[in-house]
Amino acid sequence: MLIDETRITIKAGNGGDGIAHLYHDAQRPKGGPDGGKGGDGGNVFFKAVSDISRLSQFRFKRIFEAENGDPGGINQKSGKNGRDLTIEVPFGSVINYDNGTSIELTKVGQIYEAAQGGKGGWGNYHFRSATNQTPKEFKTGFKTVSRNIFIQLKLIADIGLIGLPNAGKTSLLNELTSANAKVANYAFTTLEPNLGVMKSGKIMADIPGLIEGAADGKGLGFKFLKHIERTRLLVHCLSTESLSPKKDYQIVRQELKNYSSILEQKPEILILTKSDLLTPVQIKKITKSLPIKLAVSIIDDVSLKKLNDNISKALEIRH
Repeated sequence: MLIDETRITIKAGNGGDGIAHLYHDAQRPKGGPDGGKGGDGGNVFFKAVSDISRLSQFRFKRIFEAENGDPGGINQKSGKNGRDLTIEVPFGSVINYDNGTSIELTKVGQIYEAAQGGKGGWGNYHFRSATNQTPKEFKTGFKTVSRNIFIQLKLIADIGLIGLPNAGKTSLLNELTSANAKVANYAFTTLEPNLGVMKSGKIMADIPGLIEGAADGKGLGFKFLKHIERTRLLVHCLSTESLSPKKDYQIVRQELKNYSSILEQKPEILILTKSDLLTPVQIKKITKSLPIKLAVSIIDDVSLKKLNDNISKALEIRH
């Protein structure tokens, strides 16, 4: 199951304490201050990766802490710095803080410093002077606080395949891209988004089927409507198996409008899928009442090429 939002707690490492120490031995009974500085605490970073299922790591672990800095030592020895912690998240993730600040990771490999480690405290060697030759003063390391983080994944794809359940979206994705998503002939086949890369290098996403009331939280649709927000182009699929393609079209369009005016205004190519199930006359009857761009079948290479060309042209216009 795809996890596309989660809450975790992160904490950067505490700074190590400095120490107060006066060196002395038989040769130097008054050797003077030599307490070292504490090490800095580790930072917490988020790194964007291409694996869209990466948020599943947070199912059983919700608290992430970087390493604390070690305390200072004698002989002016500084404590060891704490190791940084890097947390991998899918690219397209939005890192939200409790104060309303948010950061989006939109590119694979992008790194964001989410929490800075505490600075180590000075040892008494740092405070020596001509007028204070035996200081006992030292500083404790800076103690960091935990931060609550809400991570929300919004898929980044050039093209989003949308439509009611069982509209043929996953099959189209498999034919137009390098994806190998599972397909079955029943409603709600797709329980999570699938991604594929077209020959042009464009990323296509198969969004789980919407149902009436999806924008109000019904069915699977509401959970995935946000994944359409970043697409540049929508390919709206209507199945020839539907008893009322026009009604199906109106349902999906209404859900886009209800969820966001941005989604409602996104450019769209409306297609009729599974065209091999109808005669040309039947297809023509459907297209008279709807702004259908073309009829497509996964067993018809000519129709697939036409769709591919239409997608490329639409993306070029809006580049």
